[in-house]
Amino acid sequence: MELVQQVRLKMPRLGTRKLYYLLQGQLRELKVGRDKFFSILSDRALLVKPKKSYHKTTDSKHWMKKHRNLVEGLKVERAEQVWVSDITYIPTREGHSYLSLVTDGYSKKIMGYHLSEDLRAEGPVEALKMAVGKRKYGFSLIHHSDRGLQYCSQEYQQLLAAVQIKPSMTEKYDPYQNAVAERVNGILKDEFALERGFAHHLEAVQVIAESVSIYNTLRPHLSCHYLTPEQMHRQQELEVKQWKKKTSNTNALEVSI
Repeated sequence: MELVQQVRLKMPRLGTRKLYYLLQGQLRELKVGRDKFFSILSDRALLVKPKKSYHKTTDSKHWMKKHRNLVEGLKVERAEQVWVSDITYIPTREGHSYLSLVTDGYSKKIMGYHLSEDLRAEGPVEALKMAVGKRKYGFSLIHHSDRGLQYCSQEYQQLLAAVQIKPSMTEKYDPYQNAVAERVNGILKDEFALERGFAHHLEAVQVIAESVSIYNTLRPHLSCHYLTPEQMHRQQELEVKQWKKKTSNTNALEVSI
């Protein structure tokens, strides 16, 4: 329990499989196998159950130009081939703040983020600027998002054009058409307890910065062969593991992470 507590101080709701992966060396010395580890956590009600929540941040009913979906059926084989973007809400006592994320579709590394107090385009633009500043490779790059007005805005599209990134958008409102972005949102809010609420916007900014750093450098991913996003991003040899939903119109970016 002390080993588990040490990990969950930084990643409060990290799943048991990933916990076992991180602790397996020490557990082996204690002669605790995988099944026994699950049993110990189950007996103490420490198994993590996923949460489901919904808060719409997308307004796609607008006059601005929308772009066709370039990632449907695309096999993602390297870092900085596809970036996915999304916006999620973060509760505070002052009202909702909105977290914009830009995530690499291959490594699942969060390349850029920004917390705003409103849903204007400035937040996603700042997240994209951070991502561009952290770009490591000079490959051709696609930017995939929903059809929200923030991503269709002139400011956002001009920045994409200036850095030669091709825009791609979902063709209808379906979370599975931007599944990696939706999943990363969920990991931050659920596993890092960002949905618990904050006293004020500045507190949320500080906690999110720490959470993104831990997510990128410490959290192992199933689809990345239990590498962290940072480790996965630094190499180009491994193939991303993919599990497609049988009941949804999915694309190649839909993976369990």
